[in-house]
Amino acid sequence: MIDAARVRGSTVRTGFALLLAVLAALPGLVARYPQMADYPAHLARWHIMLDQGRSPWLARYYAIDWHWIPNLGVDLLIGPLAGLFGLTAAGRIVVIAIPLLTGLGLVAVDRALGRRVGVGTVLAFCTIWSPALLMGFLNFSLAAALALLALALWLTAEGKSWRAPAFVVIAPLLWLCHLSGWAALGVMVFACEWDRRGFLRAIPATWPLWPPFALSLLTGSGSAGALSYGDGVVIDKLSNWVKALCDQDFRADLLVTALLIAVPLVALGRGRIDWRMGRAALLFAALSLLLPRHLGGGDFADYRLVPLALMAWCMAIRWEGPVWLLAVAALPFVGRLAITTVAWERNSQETARILTALDRLPPGARVAGVIAEEGSAWAQPVFTHVHGWAVVRKDALTNSNFAIPGVHMLRVRGEDPAVFADPAQRIFVRPGERPDLATFPAAARADWLWYVGPGEPLRLPDGARVVHRTSHSLLARLANPPVRR
Repeated sequence: MIDAARVRGSTVRTGFALLLAVLAALPGLVARYPQMADYPAHLARWHIMLDQGRSPWLARYYAIDWHWIPNLGVDLLIGPLAGLFGLTAAGRIVVIAIPLLTGLGLVAVDRALGRRVGVGTVLAFCTIWSPALLMGFLNFSLAAALALLALALWLTAEGKSWRAPAFVVIAPLLWLCHLSGWAALGVMVFACEWDRRGFLRAIPATWPLWPPFALSLLTGSGSAGALSYGDGVVIDKLSNWVKALCDQDFRADLLVTALLIAVPLVALGRGRIDWRMGRAALLFAALSLLLPRHLGGGDFADYRLVPLALMAWCMAIRWEGPVWLLAVAALPFVGRLAITTVAWERNSQETARILTALDRLPPGARVAGVIAEEGSAWAQPVFTHVHGWAVVRKDALTNSNFAIPGVHMLRVRGEDPAVFADPAQRIFVRPGERPDLATFPAAARADWLWYVGPGEPLRLPDGARVVHRTSHSLLARLANPPVRR
């Protein structure tokens, strides 16, 4: 006999979780300019990619060397979206969709595990706006969201004859979206199969997810780019966990991180851990310690797994609790979301002021961008690639694009990547320090210098004439002879 009260309760819980998933998209809905450090660089690449050589300036400055790599999720979607809505609107749609899909993925996994939405699922919402998403790792974040939905499908399709062939197709698509998204699905599926079959039998049970291994060998993926742990590896690994949910306020971020570790530990002590997700959490945590920081040309390969570990750790909690407790459990997520949304709107307004400099730039300008960042700051930097807007709006040459040979598809024609590609635009300053730009490398090959930072530069290149200022930026006309083209 169906328990009507339980059905109503389950509906209320699911509806509440779906509401949280919609709320997760709030920063992208509120802010005109998405405040992800990498976002303008992605937008610039998409603009160049979609232009297809129609702009004489873009054709002169850039080239796209297409090849199949496991990092193409949004790059493949942006064309159809831009065709329907325009590029900047399409970019915002992606930014809005990713946290929404992640929230829906959490709800889907919870239901596929045969549970009603409980305390752990609601707490896991705190990890949606992870540092990876805040920094603008869009392909990875999209793949991670899709991995949750794919896991839900894997669990729901248990015993179905179509599951294996379906995932033989799904796994390569997820790999194409982002290598780490496919790997995350593999970790979670393996953990669930481990719980069901035991460790050794779980390995062959995951075979429908194996085709991307062959794709990696055929395309050479993973061989390009640096593989490095960097300097101070122990401090780096500890920092990854201290800054697991780094956003704006270190006290709030540390408190939420501690909460997401402590509550599942309490559940563990009371025997309320679902080891399907518990093992996944432990595997993600172990990989975050074992993997290098730089892998296949990407940065923070280890760091981006830490929020996944916390997400799985919360999802492991087997505690429904009363409905009112779900509202209490949602407070950390809602508070964190409010902080992020307010910061996005504030910084979006500052971005609008900074971008008024573009009114002074001619089409096809050669721009030496400079961003001064305080390396000791806790908050995620948001203006690192703001110069990318000059590419989008003025078809300009800038030095802040992701354009390292052998790593990225975008290539800068006729310029040294060490001077005209990320991170050439970045300089780090101490609080109150004024940067000296007299010999800034890219300025020798540019017509304009566009500076963004907390304070005025100490010096500019000889002959530079400031033509535009805001409280945190300036645009200067350089006195260089014309560059041969």
